[in-house]
Amino acid sequence: MILEPGNGGESGGGGLTEYIVHHLTHNVKQTALGPFHVDSWLIALILGALASLLLWSQARKATAGVPGKMQAFVEIVVEFVDGQVRDAFHGDRKFIAPLALTIFVWVVFMNTMDLIPLDLPSALITASAGQETAHHTFLRMVPTADVNTTFAMSVTVLLLIIFYSIKAKGFGGFTKELFTAPFHANGMFAKIVLALPNFFLNMVELLSKPVSLGMRLFGNMYAGELIFMLIAGLFMSWVTFLPAVFINAGWAIFHILIILLQAFIFMVLTVVYLAMAQEHH
Repeated sequence: MILEPGNGGESGGGGLTEYIVHHLTHNVKQTALGPFHVDSWLIALILGALASLLLWSQARKATAGVPGKMQAFVEIVVEFVDGQVRDAFHGDRKFIAPLALTIFVWVVFMNTMDLIPLDLPSALITASAGQETAHHTFLRMVPTADVNTTFAMSVTVLLLIIFYSIKAKGFGGFTKELFTAPFHANGMFAKIVLALPNFFLNMVELLSKPVSLGMRLFGNMYAGELIFMLIAGLFMSWVTFLPAVFINAGWAIFHILIILLQAFIFMVLTVVYLAMAQEHH
């Protein structure tokens, strides 16, 4: 994200504000369903394919002998994720464990894009197509800093929660529980009176899960991306250039913890929510 001091970055002299606005603007394609963020979708797709390729290649090369460094690292990650799933989910883990591993690795890959120098894509576009093209080309590199990405993932988790609830309780049991819990009653009149409050509270609980999942991941990654942009503003002056190097390095090191922690939280909460879906109230 280093800028040439004093030139206002790639914004063409528009200052830090225009620089930040440019980097916060998505590559949008208008569709019949509304605006579509091409950059978030494409980068997430590529990273998902790379994550799958990494896991597949190491599984294919797995041996009973002494593993290589990459195989050992992948095995540590797989065992770590499987241990977390085993502690939180006490049912059949044939689908849940691979799901948790996919979520963790994919989110880590997407979050890690925040460590790529902010102006590297612009520099590559400038070198190949010129400054004017770079100025009018928008490309956000962190899919999880886009609320559309995080909510798409969390809505998928919501559908899985509903699926596992119906699988464990049956459609009738799931529907009945929506109107009879958490406030239980014996008489028919009391059940009718409490049906709407129960349904309202269950809907709030159900919908709050994807909202909290999506907003937590989006908020942390968006804030981290924005802080990198603000630090980049220090590179615009020779006076603040050297301090900015240390500040940027310090924040990048700290941000590695955020990258891993947010992926871990999203994975663990997904497993916990799916485990809760199978409980009877």
